[in-house]
Amino acid sequence: MKTQTSVAAAAALFTTVASALDSISISGSNFINNSTGDRFDIVGVTYQPGGSSGFDGTADPLSDATTCLRDAILLQQLGANTIRVYNLAPDLNHDECVSIFNSAGIYMLIDVNSGLSGQYIDRSDPASTYTLAYLKHVFSMIEAFWNYPNLLGFFAGNEILNQDSSTDAPAYIRAVVRDMKEYIDLHAPRTIGVGYSAADVATMLLDTWSYLGCTLDNSTYSKMDFFGLNDYEWCGDSSYTESGYSTLVTDFAGTDIPVFFSEYGCNLVTPRTFTNVPVLFGSEMTELSGGLAYEYSQESDDYGLVAINSSTEVTLLADYSYLKAEFAKIDTSVITAVNKTAEDAPVTTCASSLITESTFLADWDLPSRPSGADALVSSGVTSASTGALTSVTATAMPATVYNYTGATISGLALNSDASSSSDGSSSGSSKNSTSSSAAGPAVAVDYRALALVGSVFAAMLGGVAVL
Repeated sequence: MKTQTSVAAAAALFTTVASALDSISISGSNFINNSTGDRFDIVGVTYQPGGSSGFDGTADPLSDATTCLRDAILLQQLGANTIRVYNLAPDLNHDECVSIFNSAGIYMLIDVNSGLSGQYIDRSDPASTYTLAYLKHVFSMIEAFWNYPNLLGFFAGNEILNQDSSTDAPAYIRAVVRDMKEYIDLHAPRTIGVGYSAADVATMLLDTWSYLGCTLDNSTYSKMDFFGLNDYEWCGDSSYTESGYSTLVTDFAGTDIPVFFSEYGCNLVTPRTFTNVPVLFGSEMTELSGGLAYEYSQESDDYGLVAINSSTEVTLLADYSYLKAEFAKIDTSVITAVNKTAEDAPVTTCASSLITESTFLADWDLPSRPSGADALVSSGVTSASTGALTSVTATAMPATVYNYTGATISGLALNSDASSSSDGSSSGSSKNSTSSSAAGPAVAVDYRALALVGSVFAAMLGGVAVL
C-alpha cells in the first residue's frame, strides 16, 4: 500500500472536525441506514485491547487517542464498519477516540457492564447485584455515549445466561433492558437500541431469544431491540450445514428484531481463514444482520487479529490478512437489500409455550426496581458525563506496523473522508470541515468554504492519495 508523501505534509495545514455518520435505526429485523434507506449489516470486530482482566476503571479502550488512531486505521484497512467495546468507564473522556472511529466510518456497540464490583449482574445471584448503585452505573454509561452519532446500540448483558445461572436470571436481564429503555426514552436525545449478547449454549439459545424478545403487555420497555449470539461453531473449512448455520437460519426465521453474531471466530483450527464470512454475509443468511469477529487484539486466549507488541509497534497476524480478504469478497448488493417482509414481521406475545426447556424460566414476573431507582429513572443521573464529537487533527499511523512475515507496512493513515456505509465498507460519505481548535466540538460545515479548501488542497497535491 502506498500513499503520496505530499499528502501528509499538506494535510498538516488543515484540522478536520468529525462529522456525524449516517444514523441507523431498527425496522423489524433490519438495521436501516436512515440516509440511504439501505439495510445495514454489521461487518465488525470486537475491541478490548488488554482484555477484560486489564480493566481497572482508570483507563479503558476508548480513553487514549493515540491508541485509538492506531487501531482505527487498521480496522478501517480491514474493512470493518462496527466495533463492539467491552469494559468502559463512564466518567472517562471518550470524545477523541469516538471521534476518530467516527471519522473512520466505524459504529460502536457498547457493553454497559464491566467486571468491576457493582458493575455487572451476578448470574448465580442476580438479586444481590441488581442495586441502585448498579443502575446508576448503567445510566451513567448511557449518558456518556448517547450523544455520539456512531453509537449503534447498547448491550444490557453478555453471556449472563449459561449452565451456571440461577433460574430467575432471565427476569433480571429483562428488568435491566426495561430500565435502560425507559431511561433512554425519557432522557436521551434520540432513540437507541438495547440488546443482549447470548452465550454459545445450544440448549438455552432459543429460550433466551424467546424470553427476552417477546412482547409483554404490562412491560413494553422490557423487550430487547436486537439479539446477539456468540457463535463459535464454524471451525476451519466447515460448511453451512456442518456448522449449524442452516439451523440458525431456520430457528430465527421470521424474527421481528435484528439478530447477528455478537462474537464469532473459532480458533480450534489455526490460522483462522474465516471461510464462514462469505456464508454469513451471503444470500443464505439474510435472516441475520452480520456479525463481529472475535477479537481485535491478541490476548491470552489466542483469538487476536493484531499483536500489540508495544504502544508504538504492532504486528498484523495471519488471521487479520485472512479476514481482510474475506471481508473484501462480501457482495454489497446482498447485504444492503431491505427485506420488506422482515420489516413487517409480526411480534410474538410472551407465553409459557414459547419456552422449550423445563429448567428455563417460563414466567415474566419481572423484579421491581431497587429502592430509589424509580426516582433515578424519572429524574436522571446528577452530573453525569456526556460526550460529544471533537476535532480529529491527526491521521498518520502513530505506530510501526509489521505484517505476519515481519515486513514493515508503510503508508498507513486514517481516511477521514470515511463514513457510514451499509455495504460493510468503512469508507463513504462522512464530511469534514476546517477548524482551528484541536479539541472543540463538531461544528456546522460551510460547504462553499469546504469546496474552496478542497480546490486549493488538490492543486497543492496534484493528485489524490492511494492507500
